[in-house]
Amino acid sequence: MTTAEHHFLEVRRLAKRFPTKDGELTVFDDVGFDLDKGEFVCIIGHSGCGKSTILNVLAGLDSPSGGEVYMGGREVRGPSLERGVVFQNYSLLPWRSALSNVEFGVHARFPGWSRAKVREHSLEYLHMVGLKDGAEHRKPAQLSGGMRQRVSIARAFATRPQLLLLDEPFGALDALTRGTIQDELLKICAETRQTVFMITHDVDEAILLADRILLMTNGPHARVAESVRVSIERPRDRSTIVHDPGYYPIRTHLVDFLVSRSRELSARDDEVRGAGRSQEARAEALAAVEVDPAADARREAAPAAPAAPQRPGQAALKAVNAIK
Repeated sequence: MTTAEHHFLEVRRLAKRFPTKDGELTVFDDVGFDLDKGEFVCIIGHSGCGKSTILNVLAGLDSPSGGEVYMGGREVRGPSLERGVVFQNYSLLPWRSALSNVEFGVHARFPGWSRAKVREHSLEYLHMVGLKDGAEHRKPAQLSGGMRQRVSIARAFATRPQLLLLDEPFGALDALTRGTIQDELLKICAETRQTVFMITHDVDEAILLADRILLMTNGPHARVAESVRVSIERPRDRSTIVHDPGYYPIRTHLVDFLVSRSRELSARDDEVRGAGRSQEARAEALAAVEVDPAADARREAAPAAPAAPQRPGQAALKAVNAIK
């Protein structure tokens, strides 16, 4: 595959279909987007549009029915330690301590490292997510849900993957714990410049964390319809971000999409697919639109530019010409 533009992650015309007793079900189709190195991208859409399936394809845990995924110029085929995944259900080994769970991943990623280096590296990332003072030696059953998820995040970051995939990692946590771990995630990403693709249903979480937010239409035949730029300065703080002039324009845009436009675009997409267009014309019609609600709001709120100063006598000359 040769492309004019080179992005770290390139997803082209991705599709997933399942056989059913009533025929073939197309969960999503014509899905295309890119990620650049160091970018944090969230994806939002209604249940059933295929977000988790897309993430599994990016991870190499599932195969698409059509389309291609390229990372660093190489096609994604099967799982790899270059792609780390954090699921909602923690996925920890119950017989190992928190430290041992992280060490297990680090040793698999860096088999040539000494035991001492593996331990030092693993402890560094556990401390980054706030697990210390003995908590690192407890087994998962002895940890709270929030602490278990911190172990999962530490293990994923500690393997230094080229791409980190997060599947609603905070969905099962209470609001206070979720906020704390979100802050830790922001801090680690700022320090490591980690490339992240994350699924969430929480628009406020997406605005806080992401550089861009991908919006999916309703399924079946779902697709990425919009790429929303979150043009709010970093570092971001949850206690002050709501006062940024761009916050509510972005939030309103996201909510409006989820409430109405996702359904309307799905109906329009069915017409496009049934119109008998060429493959190129269809791809162009179904391509994601890039929007920046915060920048648009700032432009609208900016005062109008002052009129250019008139030369002496110019106003009088205009008045004479008007009489003529």
